[in-house]
Amino acid sequence: AIVCGNTFILKPSEQDPLTPMRLAELFVEAGAPKGVLQVVHGTKPQVDRLLEDPAVRAISFVGSCGVGEYIYSKGTANLKRVQACVGAKNHMVIMPDASKAHVVNNLVGASVGAAGQRCMGISVAVFVGQAKDWVDEIKAGFENVRPGVWDDANAAYGPQTSKAAKDRILSLIASGKAQGATCLIDGSDFTVEGYEQGNWVGPTLFTDVTTEMDLYKEEIFGPVLACMFVDTLEEAIELINNSPYGNGTSLFTSSGAAARKFQHEIEVGQVGINVPIPVPLPFFSFTGWKGSFYGDQHTYGKQGIRFYTETKTITSRWFEDDIASGPNMSINLK
Repeated sequence: AIVCGNTFILKPSEQDPLTPMRLAELFVEAGAPKGVLQVVHGTKPQVDRLLEDPAVRAISFVGSCGVGEYIYSKGTANLKRVQACVGAKNHMVIMPDASKAHVVNNLVGASVGAAGQRCMGISVAVFVGQAKDWVDEIKAGFENVRPGVWDDANAAYGPQTSKAAKDRILSLIASGKAQGATCLIDGSDFTVEGYEQGNWVGPTLFTDVTTEMDLYKEEIFGPVLACMFVDTLEEAIELINNSPYGNGTSLFTSSGAAARKFQHEIEVGQVGINVPIPVPLPFFSFTGWKGSFYGDQHTYGKQGIRFYTETKTITSRWFEDDIASGPNMSINLK
């Protein structure tokens, strides 16, 4: 979706067009004046119109890297402010001194929760040293969760938002197998009884993943976790810093020294320490780095306010003799 001031543009292929429409309806039901928020369905011509129209002065975008780069380049070429939140590949680093129970519970939820379709979800687990021995527990955790329909109290998450999203996830799972990764749990053929035509993908777990594999390079946006193994925290930091993305990352440890080293040396904008998905509170900004963001001022928080604000500076001077020579006046200052 592209946001220009108070206007949303949704592509017909948008993964979830119903949510913005419902949010707009709720916005009106809450009492917002008519026309304050607009939702426009369109494609490239509608986007280009907003990128070129001088009446539009600021553009905020969330979506894929290619489209975000195009919007940022064309928008700034037309002298507009642009913020574009794009791709992500979020890593969780697990130190051997971390709490195993907390790691398992948090990692399973962070990787498959919300069907894996969230930009801050964890798709890569980096096990340091002897923490690699915990993969069996992670596997058991994955085996205990499954997707289901909305009124299924035992379902951990729902279906993918479109068939296209499901097909893309399945193609990346297939590529992981073909390129040599070990698939410990395969959710490719998962179905829900009575809803066989749904866009279901079961929890999927890989080991023996390398940085050359599409499974690692691409943002999967599904309930798929890639496990990688390193010997030291330094190697884990180097692995993450070599990624072109810098949206979010987390470290699980009981060592304050390790946490301090990680948060100072990692080249990622949003960092969690024993927090799996470090989405900041609204009064902080959503601070993606590197290939995860194009622009200067990030979304929401103080930076978001600055992005939509023009600063006006007034310098004035008054002379006492001009006031004295003017008409009689009485001023009461309170």
